[in-house]
Amino acid sequence: MKCPTIMAVTIDNRNTEAPKFQELITKHGCIIKTRLGIHEVESCSNAGLIILQLCGEDEQIKALGDDINSLKDVKAKWMRLD
Repeated sequence: MKCPTIMAVTIDNRNTEAPKFQELITKHGCIIKTRLGIHEVESCSNAGLIILQLCGEDEQIKALGDDINSLKDVKAKWMRLD
């Protein structure tokens, strides 16, 4: 697999943290192949889940994860599927 890293990101306060998160994924956009955003639309939930498929070196992926985890109500974890 050419892009074997998947990152899952939870956002607990979407209204406040989404703009900051968007800035970070724009900053690291060159390693993001796929982005999938999921949230509850019936209740217009303030929480969300984002799945990223990443193509990059381990250092680049760690830098993205560290930047995301520096946000207050946002948590990222990733795994490599080799």
